[in-house]
Amino acid sequence: MSAEPGHDMPHKGADPTPGTTIALKSDAMSVRHALARLIGQLHHLGLDDEELGAVELVAAEALNNIVEHAYKSDPDGAILLTWTFGASGLHIKIEDNGVPIPSDKPPLSPIPCARDHAALVPEGGFGWFLIQGLARNIVYRREHGCNVLTYRMVVGQTA
Repeated sequence: MSAEPGHDMPHKGADPTPGTTIALKSDAMSVRHALARLIGQLHHLGLDDEELGAVELVAAEALNNIVEHAYKSDPDGAILLTWTFGASGLHIKIEDNGVPIPSDKPPLSPIPCARDHAALVPEGGFGWFLIQGLARNIVYRREHGCNVLTYRMVVGQTA
């Protein structure tokens, strides 16, 4: 995992950007600051408030899962979030060196009904179901001791 320098901000509908990386530590305040930085960078793309909200929600769920589960609240864990934007939307890649997801796959399945929720997700979160509902092309893999999550947000599309 290595941070790449940022690049000029792309314009809505532009060719894909080579990527902008945000490096953060695995604690709640670092996640909060990284989300603010991400949304600040994306404002230059001309995304509407609903699109920005969806991007922020998915990134927050993914990053908070890493803090809580991959690093078990170890504030010294490193996380990298890299984004690119192009005609097919916003592509996000999140990497960390924490504990892998059990069974090497996120719990991406149909959203359970409320009465089944407590049995399926005892800690009380619908995070993965929110991610699944808002993001596309979600892929998790373990690569050289690193967790890698990639997904695409369908935003910035012209009608």
